[in-house]
Amino acid sequence: MLSDLKRIIDQISRDRGFDKTLLIEAIEEAVQSAARKKFGSRRDMEVRYNEEFGEVEVFQFRIVVEKAEDEQTEISFDEAIKLDPEVQIGDELGEKMLDISDLGRIAAQSAKQVIIHRMKDAEREVIYDMFKDRIGEVVSGIVQRFERGNMIVNLGRTDAILPKDQQIPKRSFKQGDRIRAYLKEVRQTSRDSQLILSRTCDDFLGKLFQLEVPEMAEGIVRVMGVAREPGFRAKIAVSSSEGDVDPVGACVGMKGSRVQNVVQELQGERIDIVTWSPDPAKYVYNALAPAHVSMVMADEDANSLLVVVPNDQLSLAIGRQGQNVRLASKLIGWRIDVKSEQRYNNLQDEGYQSLLKLPGVDESLADQLFGKNIFSTAVLAQKSVDDLIVIRSIDEDFAQRLIDEAKLIPFVAKESTQEEIAPMKEPESGIQAPEVEIEGAVEVPPTNESEVEGTQEAGTVDKAE
Repeated sequence: MLSDLKRIIDQISRDRGFDKTLLIEAIEEAVQSAARKKFGSRRDMEVRYNEEFGEVEVFQFRIVVEKAEDEQTEISFDEAIKLDPEVQIGDELGEKMLDISDLGRIAAQSAKQVIIHRMKDAEREVIYDMFKDRIGEVVSGIVQRFERGNMIVNLGRTDAILPKDQQIPKRSFKQGDRIRAYLKEVRQTSRDSQLILSRTCDDFLGKLFQLEVPEMAEGIVRVMGVAREPGFRAKIAVSSSEGDVDPVGACVGMKGSRVQNVVQELQGERIDIVTWSPDPAKYVYNALAPAHVSMVMADEDANSLLVVVPNDQLSLAIGRQGQNVRLASKLIGWRIDVKSEQRYNNLQDEGYQSLLKLPGVDESLADQLFGKNIFSTAVLAQKSVDDLIVIRSIDEDFAQRLIDEAKLIPFVAKESTQEEIAPMKEPESGIQAPEVEIEGAVEVPPTNESEVEGTQEAGTVDKAE
């Protein structure tokens, strides 16, 4: 067995990328541990690997004495002189022990465990050095198995783990499928997997576009922001350093080929591609597409935006369960308050403001009161309970409380009617959105829709969600 040791060391070092020295040290440590179990732990032993002969040699060192009383640490002068005629009493004499094949089964098993442990440690170091500089890249592998919801992915040299909370919900893979994921973390020491993957992080979407869009690899088009609700919808903002390169069109590709590749990788996640702008008002105008925006007012101190949209665009701007405006807010990093033109007009009315001062009255209820021609607290104070309970959210007790409270709040102003409310005008501090088509948004369907011819310049408008 030992005659082939040199060949085995060379082969393992080559196949697994180990430094040969690390493997030799592991073998020496293992043999020394086994020899101590076989011959006693008090012996002064030294193990050396003879690379010339491909053998592991075990030496023990004992003190030369006149008459040995402890065989593990002492050797008699008569025995020592047979080994070295020039030896003197008090010298430390080294002696080669028996062949390590005589160590025995238990000692050999112990040596095997030490070697395996050292090899695992060495392999972890190799894997760490190999992947530590690849954090943030997209890696490709094969689905190996599933463990308590976590996915184990074979990357070729080693396995990585895709935790359950980093998987796109309601999207399934089976054993043997090829999968791409974002390398999120590389652990230097870990009993479990060293490599942690993710398919739900925002950076994964940006990296996929970088792989699909040559202009990004050249540095012409850049990803400026990403916001995702994994598995459902995402928004990505892009910009171009060259005026003649449309960043949105570059990401879409001919007939939508580039963006469709990303959509397929994300298994149908809808993607909005918008043009980035340093102006928050213009940026939110693009980010809320396909909804049309009438006016934007920015409060830079509070990092908030008031966005006014046509009445028939409100549900489209907000999106299903607030998804569209939520993603736009995350993309920009500002708080966004979306209001319809009608509600914005109402908020400018003094009578409407007086209604909002009543306990329990919010904008929604104030809108309903306006719909019943109750334009101020002065008008409300003159109404009866029967006049108010026709509104679904008002019962008799609440109606009476509203009337009583309205009588306590004075309102001195010309009573307006719904018809007298002036059309919306842009406040001096407001930022009027330009009356042009939206040039910074593309709504990408998750499945086969009508093909996109050439570069997309205008955002498609979906049905209100």
